[in-house]
Amino acid sequence: MVTTAIGPSMAVDLGGIRMRNPINTASGTFGNGIQFEGFYDVGATLGAITCKGVSAVPWDGNPAPRLAELEGSAIMNSVGLQNPGVRGFVDRYGTYLQGLRDKGCQVICQVAGHSVREYVEALELFEELAPFASGFEINVSCPNIAKGGAAMGATPEAAAEVMSALRPLTKRPIVVKMAPHDVAQIGRALEAAGADALSLINTIPGMAIDVRTRKSRLARATAGVSGPAIHAIAVRMVWECAQAVSIPICGIGGVSSGADAAEMILAGATAVSVGTANLYDPTCARRVVDELTQWVREQGADDVNDLVGAFDA
Repeated sequence: MVTTAIGPSMAVDLGGIRMRNPINTASGTFGNGIQFEGFYDVGATLGAITCKGVSAVPWDGNPAPRLAELEGSAIMNSVGLQNPGVRGFVDRYGTYLQGLRDKGCQVICQVAGHSVREYVEALELFEELAPFASGFEINVSCPNIAKGGAAMGATPEAAAEVMSALRPLTKRPIVVKMAPHDVAQIGRALEAAGADALSLINTIPGMAIDVRTRKSRLARATAGVSGPAIHAIAVRMVWECAQAVSIPICGIGGVSSGADAAEMILAGATAVSVGTANLYDPTCARRVVDELTQWVREQGADDVNDLVGAFDA
């Protein structure tokens, strides 16, 4: 089919979060939106933003240094989800985030916790205090302090336990942010437990050693790797998960161009998040929207949804 003169439809539905275009921002790489307003009108441009992870009570995060640059525009981070708690987050950003919603940009609030109880407490507070939230992203990569530090979503059973506890607490869409392993099995478990959508992948664990001091370049021995270096891995995992579930996926990992976003969509992603690229090119997400729209037009499609999962293996 040939596109109309006004261009293709770019609207997508991420599990009930209706976005004007598929471009979202990855949690922790875009502040809470307001930090980028000096570069472009966030509310008038993006389909959604995903806010930085927030817990029921404030977290201090990990000690410094927390970031290290790697070759190829990649970084390692060990921030530790420093945040002011739900009440502090709403007090500081609530008015601005409501303004984004009013402009048509969806606001996804990320929920963090170190135990099922902490997730429940945080989501209950969000339900009470955050009418601006279009939906919630549950970060199941947080370490489970009650079970030795493994990620909360490290197994299908653990991920489903979190999802099952949270599903009754809200009628708003729940998206689950997945760690980069066993994505097909864990994705199926999350879908069965009531998740409306999935986002993947989170950062990949890595190490960076200072060969002069023989110590880690960060305060901790391991940290999460993100950026273009992990893009091909993320595309593969999105494709694997899309074969296993019927709910929508938001693809994350090394997206810095419209072509990168198009790969995610062809692999099965309904929406795509720009992450690390925001840190070295603060106008990147805006550019990706434009480049992706042009790609859809060049494909001769009337609707971006016609290209979701259109990879020809």
